[in-house]
Order: sequence, then C-alpha cells, then structure tokens
Amino acid sequence: MAVRVLVVGGDDHHLRIPFLLALRERGFHVAAAGTGNPAPFLEKKIAYFPYSFDRFIDPVADWRALKSLQAIISSFRPDIVQSFDTKPGILAPVAARRAGSAKVVRTINGLGWVFSSRSPLALTLRPVFGALHRATAPMTALTVFQNRGDQAFFKRGGMMGRGRSELIPGSGVDVGRFDGALAAGPSAEKIRQSLGLGDSEVVITVSRLSRVKGIPTLLQAAALVAAKRPSVRFLLVGPHETVGRFAIDRADLDRCAPYVMAIGPRTDVPALLRLANVFALPTELYEGVPRALLEAGLAGVPIVTTAMPGCTDVVQDGWSGFVVPAGQPSRLADRIIDLLDDPPGARVMAERAQAVVRSEFSLDITVDRYAGAYARLLKRTGEPTPEHRRTGENRKDLRSWSRQASGS
Repeated sequence: MAVRVLVVGGDDHHLRIPFLLALRERGFHVAAAGTGNPAPFLEKKIAYFPYSFDRFIDPVADWRALKSLQAIISSFRPDIVQSFDTKPGILAPVAARRAGSAKVVRTINGLGWVFSSRSPLALTLRPVFGALHRATAPMTALTVFQNRGDQAFFKRGGMMGRGRSELIPGSGVDVGRFDGALAAGPSAEKIRQSLGLGDSEVVITVSRLSRVKGIPTLLQAAALVAAKRPSVRFLLVGPHETVGRFAIDRADLDRCAPYVMAIGPRTDVPALLRLANVFALPTELYEGVPRALLEAGLAGVPIVTTAMPGCTDVVQDGWSGFVVPAGQPSRLADRIIDLLDDPPGARVMAERAQAVVRSEFSLDITVDRYAGAYARLLKRTGEPTPEHRRTGENRKDLRSWSRQASGS
C-alpha cells in the first residue's frame, strides 16, 4: 500500500504542486492542506484540505487552526505529515500528536521576518517563536533545513531538541518545466518592445515589493547606477498591493521613474529573465533558498545578491556571481556595474551558477532526497516503506478525497 503523505503549508502552498506531483509519481499517496485557493490542487487531482491561520500570534486563530489540522490528519490518516513555513511547522507537530498518528517532518524554509527584523515587535516575538520551536521539537520525527545557516542557528538556539535533522537544499526547481517555458515564451525582442525598453541594459528583480526583501536598498542602488549609466532600466517583477504593511510606498517607486519599472506579477518570468543583463536579489530576509534566485541561475543571468542564508548556498562570491552585505546600496550598485562592464566575465559566472542549480537544486533531486528521508524514517519505526515506482495513486480513492476537500 502506498505511503500517505499530507503536505501542510500556507497561502502560497500552490508553489509546491510540482513537489506533490513528483512525490505522487514516485508512488506516494499525497494530499495538501493549506490556506490558499484549492482550485490549482483540484485541477491536478490533488486532494486539498483548507484551513486558516494568522501569520502572527493570535491564540484564538491558532487554536482554531490546530483543531482544523487535527481533524484533517484524523480524516486523511497520513503516514507522514510534511510541513513547510513557520506557523505550520509549529502547528502540525501538535496536531499530529493530538490525532495520535503520523510521523511529522518539518521543513525550515527560512527563519522569516521574526528572526530577520530588528524591529521592536520582531525582537519581542523572537523568544516566543524560539520557545515554540523548542516545545514542538520532541513531537517532530525529522527537521529538514534548506540551508546550512538555518541548521546552525537552530542548533545554537536549542530549537531541535534531540531530534534528527537533515540538510536538503531548497524546495527544488522543475528544470524541465522551466526550460520548456523558456523555449515557449515570447522573444526578448517582443518583450522589449512591449515594455518600451529599446536597447537598454536591463537589471531584473523578481520579488514581492516589500521592505524586508530589500527593495528600498535596491531603489537607492538603482539611482546610483542610473547616475553613471542613464540608459539602464530596472524591472521589478512581483506583487505590491497585496504585500501588506511591509509594502513599498508607491511614491518611492514613482520617484525612481523612468529608470525603475514596477510591472507587477507576471506569468512570463522565464522570458523576462532571458532578456536581462543582471539579476539582482537584495533580500534582507532569512529565507530558505529563494526560488527566484534558482530560476535566475537556470536562465543563465549573471547574479548579484546579498549575504543571507540560502543566497550564499547558491552563489559563491566572485565565482558564480557576486554577494554583497544586505542593506548597502552602494555595494550593490558597484557590483551591478561590474557585471554590466564585463559581459564575458559575467557570462562565465552565470554558467557556473546554472550548473550548480541543475546539479544541486533540481526538483527531481530534491524529491528523491525527501523520498529517501521518508523511507529511512518509516523503516526505523517499523512502518512499511514506500514503493518508489512511478505509478498513479488509486483514482477512486483520489476522487473521494477531492470531493471531501472541495466540500462537494
């Protein structure tokens, strides 16, 4: 019988659909629990269980989320509960313990705003979240880290207890799908014409337009670059209005026109990357491994990013791109100009980054690592190990779970 895996996440859980599909291809019976739109999951015939939680501390909302997850786990009866994101990583172990079944694997895909920001609120919440991680560690069979920095941080803070941990870099990028989108997308010339870029050199950033993502630093760096190279255009690709209280002020963006263009979320990101001369990711957030950074590497765009955990797991300074301290616009601007000034050298570094992403961060490699971790975990506990063969799950059972998840 196929091993049942319930993957728990938040509002961007749809980004893990390729991960779920790859697990299913390897013989696992998968389902998802998240706070976003169920339609993308049901379209792929993945059973989806909605629940809700507050991203910050709200005891009432957290209790409701805990009860919802407990009911979902009791209903689906998974062998493995796999959590992603901070709050699900705290709630899922407790819910699984209360449901009386399942081994919990929590993935720490970044430390988030609480451990990144120096604001009074973040500093107040930091010991609370640290205590919650320590309290749930004994309920967790395995903690997976996406980068070395987070693994070391948890060990120093005693947030792993005596539980096992593994390093599985990133969430995996679907190389075949990305290459296909790159080949099928509009030409660079067509996009340049539609955006009015002409022959300008292009620096692209794919990110939420949020302060914690370093966008204020990028805007300052863009002004410094534009003063020396007036024809350069900075493309900011990603949501703005939905970012919430960390969103960049529209006035700040308007002041940087015309050399900064915020073009919002796009579905043709691979094609946009193809036309870029430089990819800049100025994040100041403790992330896992930024997906945008991996896609830039796959597209062969020269990269400059910040010395944050996860970023430095992908880019080695001076070899596969440039790494600068977070929050320093002059250093960021200098490295952008260095890449623009030396196209042959930038191309060599981009090719090295591309090779690293393909060999270490592809979805197939990542899913194989997770499948191996699940097999070892269940074998040690005497549970049946998964059958790693590329078969579909029982369609009748799948339709039943999908109807239940959609409320029909």
